[in-house]
Amino acid sequence: MSPFEIGLASFGAMVVMVYLGFWVPFALMLSSYVGVWLIKGSPVLAGKLLALAASETISSYFFGVVPLFVLMGYLVSVTGMGRDAFDVANHVFRRLSGGLAIGTVGANAIFAAITGISIASAAVFTRIAVPEMMRHGYSARFSAGVVAGSSVLGMLIPPSLLLILYGLLTEQSVGDLFIAGVIPGLLLAVLFGIGIWLTARLRPQALGSGIAPEGTGLSPAQVAMKGLPIAVLIGLVLGGIYGGFFTPIEAGAVGCAGAIVIGLIRRSLSWRDFWQVLNDTGLVTAAISFLIISAQMYSRMLALSGVPAEFGSFVTEAEIGYWGVILAYVGLVILMGTLLDSSSIMLILVPLMLPVLISLQVDLIWFGIVTIIAVEIGLLTPPFGISVFVIKSALDDPSVSLGDIFRGAAPFALMMLVLLALVLVFPILATALV
Repeated sequence: MSPFEIGLASFGAMVVMVYLGFWVPFALMLSSYVGVWLIKGSPVLAGKLLALAASETISSYFFGVVPLFVLMGYLVSVTGMGRDAFDVANHVFRRLSGGLAIGTVGANAIFAAITGISIASAAVFTRIAVPEMMRHGYSARFSAGVVAGSSVLGMLIPPSLLLILYGLLTEQSVGDLFIAGVIPGLLLAVLFGIGIWLTARLRPQALGSGIAPEGTGLSPAQVAMKGLPIAVLIGLVLGGIYGGFFTPIEAGAVGCAGAIVIGLIRRSLSWRDFWQVLNDTGLVTAAISFLIISAQMYSRMLALSGVPAEFGSFVTEAEIGYWGVILAYVGLVILMGTLLDSSSIMLILVPLMLPVLISLQVDLIWFGIVTIIAVEIGLLTPPFGISVFVIKSALDDPSVSLGDIFRGAAPFALMMLVLLALVLVFPILATALV
């Protein structure tokens, strides 16, 4: 077999293993190891190449963002700021149909401006919002779907780990990319809110049965007390980045320190809580590490097989014009998003497409936002859907299956497609503030 055929066979084997219920990192690692073994003809060399991929992934400076922002997310949660964001957002939208679900989207948008990572949002709001929504009569499927859908805001609303990675790959200004993500991120949150409201008005049974009233709201003093610490932390993290005082990675550390100080001032962070946060951060970081390592291994195997190069050659040599290239790329990103993690997709495709984009004089800032939206759709689509797996793990409820969460998240994936189409047709949505 040629390397290209081996790459396709490994791809197919990995899909089969995932559908058979294998743990996704295991399926990626096994198919990668066997694929490299067959391509290079040596099991020892295959092991060494994949071990190198693992060590380079974890030791990279960029990866330091992951534990820092995950830690900040958990600190925000344990000190009550995550719940405060949820309470404030629920207070603002309580009079609307489906207000609690819309409030969850709003809280996720606020949380995204603190953490910058979808997985942290998914983990935190699975514990906060899903039980609260179910207590008010929302179905488990819809509740988990709302959290899964709105968690992707963490990768679009700045600060965003994926925007940082894209900036590194294309040598674009991370600050410009952050600014470019503001309007699309807020627009996506609005689309989610409108979609929930319309569903609640037209098909209320889709939300659940017997939905209870969502409370009398908060007093102005309570809103200020709950909202001020969140505003201070957002100003500290984003203000420091935009003001040039520290890098996005340093912002994660500063944000952690700020969350600890706020927790101590509010007397909501005990030593026991802090130890539990460190444990949870370690567990989540380890899980993310396995996913990223396995995806990097699989990316190396694909690169050796020449499968991405063949796809790239097909796109560039098909003479399909500017929009043909853009749409083919978007379609390929969404397709690969069903099987690979966000970072791996970008590491495989962005460097491959960059020369083509430059020759077509594509605005790389706009293209970055298009890429992030397309990649994030993959977080909600089976079989990989990393956000869905995180929610399933954090929910720890055997009555809610992966299929339920995927079906609950499907409408939000469709709304993301609407946003993607809008940004493609109206590039000014991404470039107006830059």
